[in-house]
Amino acid sequence: MPQMIFVNLPVKDLERSRNFYAKLGYTQNAQFSDDKCASFVVSETIHVMLLVEERFKDFTPKQITDTATSTEVLLCLSAESRDAVDAIVETALAAGGSAHGEPQDHGFMYGRDFQDPDGHIWEHMWMDPAAVEQG
Repeated sequence: MPQMIFVNLPVKDLERSRNFYAKLGYTQNAQFSDDKCASFVVSETIHVMLLVEERFKDFTPKQITDTATSTEVLLCLSAESRDAVDAIVETALAAGGSAHGEPQDHGFMYGRDFQDPDGHIWEHMWMDPAAVEQG
């Protein structure tokens, strides 16, 4: 079985976050969702768990980061093409997300970022496979 990642994110408004991630095209896993959390399948090996802040605090004694003033993590997902990067970011913006930074175009690598409604930063990037092989 390939190694998987489960990204746990605190959210202020679960229904708003549910709607946002569904609009990105991710599938909600009802088995691990309830009135305090929602699990979304991003890919076969990537899952996002959205937890209302009260529930999130059950897993850590630390303060929840105020994403209006601080960044707790930068989440970066690869994409199949430059067009796919643009498509997911444009979808996120239309679904209530906000742009984060400027697009980065290095020719062989292209990326854009957005923030979800709770301020979590998602980077999406494409890298030319030929450039990767050449190192």
